[in-house]
Amino acid sequence: MFSNEDQLMYEITGSRKPSNLFWATIIFLGSFGLFLVGISSYLGMNVFFLSEEFSDFPFISDYIYLPFIPQGVTMAFYGSGGLCISCYFWGILLWDVGGGYDLFDKNEKKVSLHRWGFPGKNRRICFYVPMDEILSIRIITTVKEEGIFTRTLNYESIVYMETIEQGLIPLTHSEDVISLEKATELSSFLDVPLLY
Repeated sequence: MFSNEDQLMYEITGSRKPSNLFWATIIFLGSFGLFLVGISSYLGMNVFFLSEEFSDFPFISDYIYLPFIPQGVTMAFYGSGGLCISCYFWGILLWDVGGGYDLFDKNEKKVSLHRWGFPGKNRRICFYVPMDEILSIRIITTVKEEGIFTRTLNYESIVYMETIEQGLIPLTHSEDVISLEKATELSSFLDVPLLY
């Protein structure tokens, strides 16, 4: 976050979240393992480097025969599919899809919302709103029921900017915990009411 008398800027976290990094790593490791099992059954040899350490266990035989058709083909197919999904996850992490910043500028009297998309001609997404069109800052809280057995309720608060032309524009994700602080700071900076 950057702020001075005339400008206020918020960084927006896109796809570079720890949970996305965790799942991209898990999917890569699992699918790479499946792909190696499929290739080793096709070649008729063991391509795992740790097989000598595992063969010391009494319940694992020295060599496990896995026929290429149908088990090896199936594992290679699912492994290659998982590697493609993993490449997609690593791509959106690398390009930071959904990330960007919100800039509130009193000098130019406009609000600029910048986001990053997928590579291409329209990778940078920019949206501008004049400050005289902003009616209020709203906090809308939704209740989601989570847990199959526990029936716990989860409250999510999202900060919206209400405008004349575009209606409600979301400014935060449901995962953000600074919603109330951001809303009060924005309403005082823009000199508009804060509504719950």
